Amino acid sequence: MSKKKPTILEVAARAGVGLGTVSRVLNNHKAVRPETRARVLKAMEELGYTPNPHARRIAGGRSYTVSVLLPFVATEFYRRLVEGIEGVLLEKRYDLALFPILSQARLKRYLESSTLAFLTDGLILASYDLSEHFEGGRLPTDRPVVLVDAKNPRYDSVFLDNFLGGHLAGEYLARFPGPIFAVKVEEEPDRAFHHTVFAERLAGFREALKAASRPFPEEHLYTTRLSQEGGRLALRYFLEKASPPINIFAGADQVALGVLEEAERLGLTVGKEVRVLGFDGHPFTEEVGLSTIAQPVEAMGARAAQLLLERMEGYAGPPRAVRFEPLLIERASTRTSPAVPYLP
Repeated sequence: MSKKKPTILEVAARAGVGLGTVSRVLNNHKAVRPETRARVLKAMEELGYTPNPHARRIAGGRSYTVSVLLPFVATEFYRRLVEGIEGVLLEKRYDLALFPILSQARLKRYLESSTLAFLTDGLILASYDLSEHFEGGRLPTDRPVVLVDAKNPRYDSVFLDNFLGGHLAGEYLARFPGPIFAVKVEEEPDRAFHHTVFAERLAGFREALKAASRPFPEEHLYTTRLSQEGGRLALRYFLEKASPPINIFAGADQVALGVLEEAERLGLTVGKEVRVLGFDGHPFTEEVGLSTIAQPVEAMGARAAQLLLERMEGYAGPPRAVRFEPLLIERASTRTSPAVPYLP
C-alpha cells in the first residue's frame, strides 16, 4: 500500500504556522521572516512534501498554473507559440497546462465549466474563439481570458494582420512574369473549429492582384489540407493549367515545403520555372531557401502571456487588441530569376 502524500496542513502543523504562512513561503512572498521561512522549508523536507497547483490554490487562492487551449501541440506554429507563452510565464513561476482540442468530443469535455481547464488562474485560447459556444458569447469562468491568433472584442486579443500578409504576397508575386496560382488551406470541416486566418490571407492576396491588374481565374486556386502532401498535389494541378514559369502563393510554409519537394522530384528549377512563396516564417524556411511572409509567433505568444499576467495581477481596463504585422522575407525560391514588370 502506497504511503499517503503529506498535505499542506501537515506542513503548517509541523512548522507551527498557519496555512497562509505556508502559502506565502510557497509563493516566495517577501513578507515572511527568514527564520519562519527556514522552519517551513525544514518541515517540507522532513515530511517529503512537494507542492502541487491544487494545494497552492487551497492555501493561497492561486494555482500558479495557466491553461492553454490550442488545436494541436505537435506543429511548428503551436510549438513556437507555446515557447513564447512559456518564456514569459516561467519568469513569474507559472506552469502551463496544455489542452489540445483534437476532436469535438474533447472540446465538449473542455467546455464543461468544472474541468481543470477552467480552474487554473487564467486561460489562453489559441486560434479558436470558443466563446461563441456559450450564451452571451462569454466563457463560463471568472478567470482572466486572453485570445492569441484570434480576436474577440470581449477579451484581450493578440493577432496577426493576415489580410495584410496576403496583400504583401500578392504585391510581391505580381512583379514576376507568368501566371499566378494560390493554395487555399482548407478550414476544419467541424464548425467547432472555425478559424479565419487562411481566408483572410487569400482575401488580401486577391485584392493585391486586382490592384496590380493581374488575372487570377478561379481555376488558379487549389484547395487542400495543411500538409506537405497538399503542396505536392497543388503543384501537379497547377502544371496541368499552365507551363513554367509559374508563381505560387502556398498560403502556409508547410504547404510550400511540399511544393518545393515536388518541383525537385519533377526536375524543375525552383526560383525560375517554379516560384513559391510561403507564409508563417518558420525556422526551417531559411534552410530550404523558401521565401515567406513571416509572422512573429513567439512574440505573439509572449504578448498574450503578458496581457494575461496583467489581468491576473488586477488590471480591470477594457479589452485590448494587439495587432502584429507580417514581414516579407525573400529567398531563393523566388529570387533566382530577376523580377521584371508583368506585361499581359
